[in-house]
Amino acid sequence: MAYLWKERETVEIDYPLSKVWEAVPKALASLEWILEENDEVNHHAKAKTKGSFISYGSVLLIDAVQVDEKTTRLSVAAETPVTTITSVVDFGRTRDRIELFFEQLAKQLNV
Repeated sequence: MAYLWKERETVEIDYPLSKVWEAVPKALASLEWILEENDEVNHHAKAKTKGSFISYGSVLLIDAVQVDEKTTRLSVAAETPVTTITSVVDFGRTRDRIELFFEQLAKQLNV
C-alpha cells in the first residue's frame, strides 16, 4: 500500500522578497535537486529531490510572501511517496529535506 508522507514548515526571513526568491533556485541547484516549476510572478516553485536505492524522492512546494520591505515569509511543503516497507527507511527523511533546503537557502543569502 502506498501513501504520501507530508511535512510543512513556514519561516520568516529578514531579507526582502526579491533577494529570497533569487536565492531559491541557487539553493536547489547546490543540492542538485530539480526545479520543475518557477512562477516568478506568484513566487511559487516546485522542486524534486533525488531518491535513493530504497527510497523515493520528495516533491517540494515553495511559496514566498512579502511581509514588509525587509521580511519574507517562506513556506515549504514536502510530499514523499512511501510504501509500508519504505516508510521505515524514510522515517523523518521528508522533514530532513525541508531543513536541508533551509540550510542551503541560508548559505545562499549570506554569500
